[in-house]
Amino acid sequence: MKAGLAGWMFAAPALGVIALFFGIPVLAAFMLSLTDFDIYALADIHNLRFVGLGNYWTLLHNPLFWKALGNTFYFVLVGVPLSITVSLGAAMLLHSKLARFKPVFRTAFFAPVVTTVVAVAVIWRYLFHTTYGMANWGLSLLGIAPVDWLGDPHWAMPTIILFAVWKNFGYNMIIFLAGLQGIPEDLYEAARIDGASPWKQFRHVTLPMLGPVLVLVGILTMAGYFQLFAEPYVMTQGGPLQSTVSVLYLMYEEGFKWWNLGNASAVAFLLFAIMTVATTGLLWFARRRGVD
Repeated sequence: MKAGLAGWMFAAPALGVIALFFGIPVLAAFMLSLTDFDIYALADIHNLRFVGLGNYWTLLHNPLFWKALGNTFYFVLVGVPLSITVSLGAAMLLHSKLARFKPVFRTAFFAPVVTTVVAVAVIWRYLFHTTYGMANWGLSLLGIAPVDWLGDPHWAMPTIILFAVWKNFGYNMIIFLAGLQGIPEDLYEAARIDGASPWKQFRHVTLPMLGPVLVLVGILTMAGYFQLFAEPYVMTQGGPLQSTVSVLYLMYEEGFKWWNLGNASAVAFLLFAIMTVATTGLLWFARRRGVD
């Protein structure tokens, strides 16, 4: 009993900070989502009205919300596997015994992670400029017509996905590299003695041993990609034709452009519910495959 009490006493300061800076704001935001809190309520709190689930009902009947949700799922379903693949490939290259100058490449690959999203997004916007961007300049050398990367609804989201993968793959690469270094070399030697090709070694040794790491990276990456905001905000402002409006971008516009803070809070909690379902589904799938 005393040991349990001592544990709660030691944890109390941390729990207090979590409750103060996380629990209370989340509870306040949820209560806000049940009201019509807007700029008029900011001017006079007596204009605030309780609407229950009205904000959620309105969002579910808002075509723009479903458009933003579709764009977000497109970004997640394409970007997450691509990011994990690039991260794992870079980690395996750095882990290879044939690789040279590993510290240099490890630093270079991780550098985009620590750069400011807004700054590099502005640079990428100029790189993919229709008239004088380097991307179209490279295409012109191959005799390919210029592409309106950020002005064409078909190309805007793939361009943002490419930028996000470049920006974030270094973080997962470090996690994968740590996982690869934890795989016993004896397993590879036994596989080579049995005549396993490099592909079979990767499939039957590397991937199973990286199972828990893959689940961790998948959850972290998916959670981050669901929160797409800075990239479309800087590069496309949600256009063209709302093809890059994400759920989080919609929340920003509702809350800080139109001052419908009740609607914005409802968007936030709907996104939280979607992320919870997606994460739970991924964990369920991992357990079904025997990954702990």
